[in-house]
Amino acid sequence: MNTCKASISAIESLGAVDGPGLRTVLFFNGCKLRCKYCHNPENWRMQEDNYTVDEIKEKILRFKPYYGENGGVTFSGGEPLLHSDFIIELSKVLKNDDIHLALDTAGIGNGNYDELLKLMDLIIFDIKDITDIGYKMLTGGSINSSIEFIEAAKRLSKKFWIRLVIVPGIHDTKEYMENLNKYIKKHFDLKAIERIEFLPYHKLGTEKYEKYHIENPYKDMEAMDKNKCDELYNYFMKIYESDQ
Repeated sequence: MNTCKASISAIESLGAVDGPGLRTVLFFNGCKLRCKYCHNPENWRMQEDNYTVDEIKEKILRFKPYYGENGGVTFSGGEPLLHSDFIIELSKVLKNDDIHLALDTAGIGNGNYDELLKLMDLIIFDIKDITDIGYKMLTGGSINSSIEFIEAAKRLSKKFWIRLVIVPGIHDTKEYMENLNKYIKKHFDLKAIERIEFLPYHKLGTEKYEKYHIENPYKDMEAMDKNKCDELYNYFMKIYESDQ
């Protein structure tokens, strides 16, 4: 019996966007960052532990027949790295059942990531910004911590999906795309990157700030135009692929 516990805010039974195939997605409470565009601010604060490893394993194994060849489990949040001990224990159990594991993270945890990373098949990495000033402005945190995580994953030859939320007035220029290209090529092993995704900033989390009485710094920010986001993505991929 494994009674190691963690604080989990939600469990998505069969998600289709947080990694390959159909996946069970675990959303952990707690995050050190305060991203101005966050659409899950209710997950910022750590809550009381509510699930054991054995309880989560039981739930996951119910859905294993639906995973097929590509699906599995994704650890998300909040910031799952704040629950490393729990994820390590759960991952060891799930690996015995040959389940694909993905970690959806901004790379802002407590350090000492090697044991956890060795158990992961895929890192879904959220790039917040590409300069220390920009990162601090958007998240309240330091970009150096995220770079330390990238370096740890790179040493272990982990596969990456990279994601970036495109916020109007911040990320939505060709100049930013050119600098993003330089940033990725400086810090990542390009052979390990399987996918790069742009996510247009949206307003779907606005009501959560009101519900939980949290100040919303972007309450007057317009949503990112999807067509412009697609144009920026195409421009980025053109320069990203041109000089590899």
